[in-house]
Amino acid sequence: MSSMTKSDCKVPEKINYKEYWNIAYQKTPTEKLGWFEEKSLKTIELIQQTQLPKDASILHVGAGTSTLIDDLIAEGYTNQIANDLSEKSLVDLKNRLGADASKVTFLVDDLTNPTKLDKLAQVDLWNDRAVLHFFLTEAAQKAYFNLVKKLVKPNGFVLIAVFAIDGAEKCCGLPLQRYNETMLAESLGNDFSLITSFKYTFINPFGGERPYVYTLFKRIDV
Repeated sequence: MSSMTKSDCKVPEKINYKEYWNIAYQKTPTEKLGWFEEKSLKTIELIQQTQLPKDASILHVGAGTSTLIDDLIAEGYTNQIANDLSEKSLVDLKNRLGADASKVTFLVDDLTNPTKLDKLAQVDLWNDRAVLHFFLTEAAQKAYFNLVKKLVKPNGFVLIAVFAIDGAEKCCGLPLQRYNETMLAESLGNDFSLITSFKYTFINPFGGERPYVYTLFKRIDV
């Protein structure tokens, strides 16, 4: 991710994150957001690598207005869940999908203090592109990974793509926790096995280089 315009990125001393992200989506068209990808090719490649059936349950956390969901619908996936803290982003996503929105469940909820996500049935795939790195406190990070462990089925998958150790220090004025695959593996624990990981430099809509680390884990069936 990268910064939007300077006026969109003024960070108050005490942040209401729900309001903060709603404003970001209200002010900025999807294709001008710093994290916009016209095609989420690396994510699609990893999803294909799982060989999950087309009716597998896929939870996209921090989905925003991601076009990945459109692309997966086009490929025949019928059981996607789009989560975001920003209600505005999910309304925009739903409107864009039109009739295809019936193939997606929309959940406005906070990953670090869930009231809906924690009541979901277990999913086949947890997909996070560029959300985890916003959680800076140990409590928020623990809540995130506890939710992963609660929601992913045995033999299910976890796909996490976040800013790499040498990635940007901030996004839209917000400080970030950067990761490598070892840090993610340690946070997930021994019940998850790393299938693959790689570095990828994302070029944002403004031409900026943003190093990411992409990881795919599988939950061990015990």
